[in-house]
Amino acid sequence: MTNFWTETVKRLTPYVPGEQRSGAHITKLNTNENPYPPAPEVLQAIRGVEGDQLRRYPDPESVELRTTLAEYHGLSIDEVFVGNGSDEILALAFLAYFTNGKPLQFPDISYSFYPVYCDLYGIEQKLVELEPDYSLSLERFEANLGGIIFPNPNAPTASAVPADAVSRLLEKHTEQVLLVDEAYADFGGESVVGLIRQYPNLLVSHTFSKGRSLAGMRLGVAFGHPSLIEGLQRVKNSFNSYPVDALAQAAGVASIKAEDYYRQTLTSIMQTRQQAVSDLQNRGFEVLPSAANFVFAKAPDGNAEQVFRKLNDAGVLVRYWNKPRLDQWLRISIGTAAEMQALLSALDA
Repeated sequence: MTNFWTETVKRLTPYVPGEQRSGAHITKLNTNENPYPPAPEVLQAIRGVEGDQLRRYPDPESVELRTTLAEYHGLSIDEVFVGNGSDEILALAFLAYFTNGKPLQFPDISYSFYPVYCDLYGIEQKLVELEPDYSLSLERFEANLGGIIFPNPNAPTASAVPADAVSRLLEKHTEQVLLVDEAYADFGGESVVGLIRQYPNLLVSHTFSKGRSLAGMRLGVAFGHPSLIEGLQRVKNSFNSYPVDALAQAAGVASIKAEDYYRQTLTSIMQTRQQAVSDLQNRGFEVLPSAANFVFAKAPDGNAEQVFRKLNDAGVLVRYWNKPRLDQWLRISIGTAAEMQALLSALDA
């Protein structure tokens, strides 16, 4: 029965995540998860959480975690916000900054949660078309028309724009919030967290899901001017005062401190990515330059849907969208060397 739904619910087209099939013979390369476990120190920190901590509510302001993040990035705690995954932070930011009656600009091929949030909050969308080579030209954004959001690197194309290009955009765009979604910046993108003090309308979001192997923990962070962070806090505390649980806070602190393990993991993924690009190209794929933990690959002869279905039947999961400008391409997460070999073996078969 849908007769009790509001008009808002009726108009929604919800976000559809990648298939979560698992099993001994499944190679999962469809949700951009880190193929390596979190640092041993993270697991130790989770095990160290005592039962009495779980009996009580967690710290609603996540002070220790925010302090650790602030020190890591050379910031103050009032420039840091944490939430239950970066998706939650984006949802809060859309409500805090983009429900202003002005159109929100974002790339026409980008993270598909952006239009979902626009529909949820009744925000007008203004799509900015990618270049023919699927790169994002920031010059296409109109200055001060409304808010701007884009992933850097972009998803699903994996392309990145340099920090100086973001600076040039910020010089022109001063009256509305610019949100740079850096979910994949760990793998080769240039972060602009260092620009937040220079530009008070810049908000940068990060996630612990990708580079720090904590997708199952749900932990995200945003960096910005204290007034932007206060806005997020006000919205958060109007929804849920305790979005980050005690286990996630402990895991996040330990993850930030495990720098050597973090860097080693990133290096391994980027090396595997380089080899995967070469292997796919040798099999007739066109692969766009990637600064993320995935590649965007055009199937030989453009038959991406057929390749996707045959890989799926073979237990190798990748991502495919049956949409204009995307329907000849596959998004393939970078796994371990063994997982990438399973992909190649399935392709060869």
